[in-house]
Amino acid sequence: MTARIFRPAANAMQSGRGKSKNWILEFEAEEPRRIEPLMGYTSSGDMRQQVRLSFETLDAAEAYARREGLAYMVQKPHDRSPKRVAYPDNFRHDRKQPWTH
Repeated sequence: MTARIFRPAANAMQSGRGKSKNWILEFEAEEPRRIEPLMGYTSSGDMRQQVRLSFETLDAAEAYARREGLAYMVQKPHDRSPKRVAYPDNFRHDRKQPWTH
């Protein structure tokens, strides 16, 4: 069973960084999901797929995986790169894109 350790991305719909500082250990699916024939629900017999463990640091997540004997892979976090723009730049005469109001 393989575990994946990653840091979730910030929500694209909000400017805050909530729930994106902790590292998550999540188990990969061992069997594919299937559609339950009677009700049409999607189900799986793999219970570990529902487990998500949260850690404050990458080292703590790796230590847990080693202690439990789990094979794991670490995904590097994608940190955002803020663009430095000033409000007066909207009104510059040498803009690269014309103002289309």
